[in-house]
Amino acid sequence: MTEFTKTLCPYCGVGCGLEVSPPAQPNKATNRDSKGNPIWRVRGNKAHPSSQGMVCVKGATIAESLDKNRLHYPMVRDSLDQEFRRVSWDEAFDLITKQIQTVRCTQGAEALCVYGSGQFQTEDYYIAQKLFKGCLGTNNFDANSRLCMSSAVAGYIQSFGSDGPPCCYEDLELTDCAFLIGTNTAECHPIVFNRLEKYHRKNRKVKMIVVDPRRTPTAEAADLHLAIRPGTDIDLLNGIAHLLMHWGYIDPLFIDDCTSNFPAYAEVIRHYSPEVVARQCEISIEDLETAARYWGESQRVLSLWSMGVNQSSEGTAKVRTIINLHLMTGQVGKPGAGPFSLTGQPNAMGGREAGGLAHLLPGYRVVTNPQHRAEIEDFWGLERGQISPNPGLTAWDMITGLETGDVGLLWIAATNPAVSMPDLERTKKALLRSPFTIYQDAYYPTETSAYAHVLLPAAQWGEKTGVMTNSERMVTLCQAFRQPPREAKADWEIFAEVGRRLGFTKEFAFANSAEVYAEFVQLTSDRPCNMTGISHELLQSQGATQWPCPEESSTSATLSDQKAGGETKRLYTDLRFPTSDGRARFGAYYSKGLAEPPDPNYPFVLTTGRLYGHWHTQTRTGRIEKIRSMHPEPFIEIHSRDAANLGIIDNQLVQVRSRRGNANFPAKVTKAIAPGTVFVPMHWGALWAKDAEANTLTHPESCPDSLQPELKACAVQLIPVSVEVPIKNYQLQFSQW
Repeated sequence: MTEFTKTLCPYCGVGCGLEVSPPAQPNKATNRDSKGNPIWRVRGNKAHPSSQGMVCVKGATIAESLDKNRLHYPMVRDSLDQEFRRVSWDEAFDLITKQIQTVRCTQGAEALCVYGSGQFQTEDYYIAQKLFKGCLGTNNFDANSRLCMSSAVAGYIQSFGSDGPPCCYEDLELTDCAFLIGTNTAECHPIVFNRLEKYHRKNRKVKMIVVDPRRTPTAEAADLHLAIRPGTDIDLLNGIAHLLMHWGYIDPLFIDDCTSNFPAYAEVIRHYSPEVVARQCEISIEDLETAARYWGESQRVLSLWSMGVNQSSEGTAKVRTIINLHLMTGQVGKPGAGPFSLTGQPNAMGGREAGGLAHLLPGYRVVTNPQHRAEIEDFWGLERGQISPNPGLTAWDMITGLETGDVGLLWIAATNPAVSMPDLERTKKALLRSPFTIYQDAYYPTETSAYAHVLLPAAQWGEKTGVMTNSERMVTLCQAFRQPPREAKADWEIFAEVGRRLGFTKEFAFANSAEVYAEFVQLTSDRPCNMTGISHELLQSQGATQWPCPEESSTSATLSDQKAGGETKRLYTDLRFPTSDGRARFGAYYSKGLAEPPDPNYPFVLTTGRLYGHWHTQTRTGRIEKIRSMHPEPFIEIHSRDAANLGIIDNQLVQVRSRRGNANFPAKVTKAIAPGTVFVPMHWGALWAKDAEANTLTHPESCPDSLQPELKACAVQLIPVSVEVPIKNYQLQFSQW
């Protein structure tokens, strides 16, 4: 019988369970890639509670990328205009530790920066926090979750007193009304959507509302699609609240007993009459009233959101305004209801638990809290005051720090900022100014490798054992099923070895990732994300487990009870919240709109997003033939009315210009997008298509609370370039690089 290794899909935050088996023996039929490498076989794990055996095309084809364009050895160069030369790990570690010591002596620890990734396993995140925030004394560790989920983090903390989605996937199949805003769930979180859509089809009384300026596959399945004008989310949410209040669809007992600041919120929503909101959002009053009635008449309302809400200069305000609707109607802490942030990265939740943003510490602690710092210092055996009380540099702060010379060393791992950061030309110029950049990744080349002085080969999915947490707080052990190629190492091992060579030998005396995780979970004791009952051993024997899971509840019987419907599935079932007074807080926000609204010179709003098959910057999916054939080139969606006014026809090349740069895309003329809005997928960097980088156009203006950039909207103009351009001339083939 074939032996399957249980693991987790390393793409989105759905966290689908996978089973992987070795390639067939040479004397049997064997699937091989284009270079003859045998391909490991992947299937969904039917026992995994989150995905129930389902898998999308990304998860199904993941093994095809394992041996494509891998970085096998450490490489260095003295300057960016030189070629890389292969070195030993000893040479690479010596160079890195020497550079860290030099920067600490000449500029101070605040000149050291790490930019990590939700692709990390929790053990990778934790060791990096211990090294930089603890031993080196700088909070300059940020992750691409800053571009992804930091508004959700801030919103949950400000409204509930703690981070952590309070819902679970079971709620998808228990709700009366699903309210989806700023999420194309069908393409970006397909297995979550599969569960919701199947339930919705079988239950005609269940309503689905989708708020999106595009008529996406998600919107196609909705009972009501609200194609609002970009930047009017808060107008819409406050308008729904206005009607709920006017019609009496509120829960006064819950408001009085369990919340605070409702009078301030009530004063705000008083100004959002249906006439005002319909005009601002460019929807009908009838549709607005229908949305409010669906919400008000439902006993169990589940809201879902993702990047369309978070990636905004009003990101935290939007999240809190969604939560407000739940608080005013008592739709929290019960089955089928609650505000549910759909995480973008596979282990963004694990990163938040481990302190993997510049203002966080392990165990849902914050660096500005003296007690939190002291607890971590005592646990790590550090002197009091070793952890800085100041939040570190965010991802964008690191870019501006390179411009000013305040950043002396930048360590990038498992992410590709030379494609994913906003204002990309400015980002690239800043990266060129970096005195010393370490780039740690599994693949070569990537767009970011062009800006590195040191390349470190990292083990990736299937080559290291560690833990990841998905959107519903489900913790899964991702077991290695093969050895890393050549000299590649796990990310946590690389960080730990640098720590030891800097003199912190006892702090990083870990034999394996299980020991790392065992230390980490101790820091979650008595915290909202208590995982002291979880270990590699337990996850291997009993399968994926949700937190909270304190040590005293980690027996087989108790875990079985929890999975059968205990309180671990949902947070706040007692309607008490981890705030100073135990109450959830209303946030009172007026809509401010886009940071860069359209004007006569730049009359269109550009929004960006993901496609079903690709993942972020194509570092992995771009190397999988089936996915490349699904999405062979980038494009720009333009409403047919706008295209006619500009004389643009289908597949014609269009130059898109913003105040920061320009890019070229073939036109996709459609009625499935609101007039005045255009859409471009964000996956293509310089390695995959010529002059088609979406983030050349975007700006870095960010939410003042979450510091998350508004990657979802910027003002652009469109200029027809030529008639139809064949794909083969437009797309730059990877083999040319």
